[in-house]
Amino acid sequence: MKIVFMGTPQFAVASLDELIKAGSEIAGVITAPDKPAGRGQKVSESAVKQYAVANGLRILQPANLKDPEFLAELRSLDADLQVVVAFRMLPEEVWNMPDKGTINLHASLLPHYRGAAPINWVLINGEKESGVTTFFLKHEIDTGNILFTEKITLTGHETAGELHDRLMHKGAGLLVKTVKAVESGRYNEHPQSSLLADDTELKSAPKIFKEMGKIDWNQPVTTVYNLIRGLSPTPAAYTSLNEKTFKIYRADYHDTDPGIQPGGFLTDNKTHLKFAAQDGFISVTDVQLEGKKRMNIEEFLRGVKL
Repeated sequence: MKIVFMGTPQFAVASLDELIKAGSEIAGVITAPDKPAGRGQKVSESAVKQYAVANGLRILQPANLKDPEFLAELRSLDADLQVVVAFRMLPEEVWNMPDKGTINLHASLLPHYRGAAPINWVLINGEKESGVTTFFLKHEIDTGNILFTEKITLTGHETAGELHDRLMHKGAGLLVKTVKAVESGRYNEHPQSSLLADDTELKSAPKIFKEMGKIDWNQPVTTVYNLIRGLSPTPAAYTSLNEKTFKIYRADYHDTDPGIQPGGFLTDNKTHLKFAAQDGFISVTDVQLEGKKRMNIEEFLRGVKL
């Protein structure tokens, strides 16, 4: 079975790698165009492109997925199946092209957390479990018939970066399982509507913006704690310290009466710095002050007296 793989970031690389290791024939790889990045605006290639180049795979980088030249080139690859992992929304003329359809890997337990940032929102909302889902693409984003899911239990302490890596590898394995099932024809499709009770409210996962990271210290301490880990490492939750932006990447929380106003802080200027929330303390351990590098709290307090 000839497969066209579509993806861009590191999350997708693990899936492409597992497909190749499993013996899949990759007819082509579709990824984002190169673009300038960083202070020097040096041209940057996507993680998927870098992997594809290293493994001698054919690469297409369309700026417009409806471009007739791209569609003709994609059609010439004569794929039986298309696989999408962390790419972008596809027009129907693309996802409906292969005989066996187009499958997508999504980093949540669908139908909950449809959207661009499922890993972040699962943690921000303090969920107890997450997982990965494979499904057939259709018109509306993340709504196609489900093929397989695999759950994982959350610790309640992992960051978005750590959950990203867990789901990246879990998803790669599930994708290989899904491709083999589609190839053999041994699978069942489950409409997402059949997995929801009539009164169930769907939880969504819209795109994350930097401004969402501003901490409201009047919130309960667990809400603040979940925001911090849900936005770590990027874009990172933040507050103000010494009239500068103070990013918090990792912290602990203590649900004891802080005894000071929300947003106030206590420190020994040596090993600990803790901020008061509505009903407890956030003790920060991994931070970055505007204009400085990221560092642990002991290193930070050696250089800044509060």
